[in-house]
Amino acid sequence: MAANLNLIKLSVGTEAVEDLIRWQASTRAQGADGLPRHVTRMWPRRADELLDGGSIFWVIKGVVLARQRILRLDEVDRGDGIARCGIVLDPKLIRVEATPKRAFQGWRYLPGSDAPSDLSAARHHEDSLPPELQSALAEIGVR
Repeated sequence: MAANLNLIKLSVGTEAVEDLIRWQASTRAQGADGLPRHVTRMWPRRADELLDGGSIFWVIKGVVLARQRILRLDEVDRGDGIARCGIVLDPKLIRVEATPKRAFQGWRYLPGSDAPSDLSAARHHEDSLPPELQSALAEIGVR
């Protein structure tokens, strides 16, 4: 169940949900607390709404395929004097109904009313289809 406000973000270089899982399990994608995070230059102005149960929805190869709950926002300093936002995520990725999404820069707000629904529990362990097939099926409304 998506909150009233979420984020949507392209997962650049990712071919499948499993790639995102592997990346986030690497130490490069984790903070000192071991939780995965996405670091961005912009701090969300609507942080309070996002932290009230919001998720980040991941677009992989032009299709929204998964989401993760946003746990908190941390300030990240990489030693260059530029304050960044670390979006700290629940390590559990939740697969959602495949929904086509055109490319965009950065992240965007995603109202809960526009967010794809979570897959049913019975479908969580299905093998992933190739991204091109998922995109084609989503385009014709097959989820």
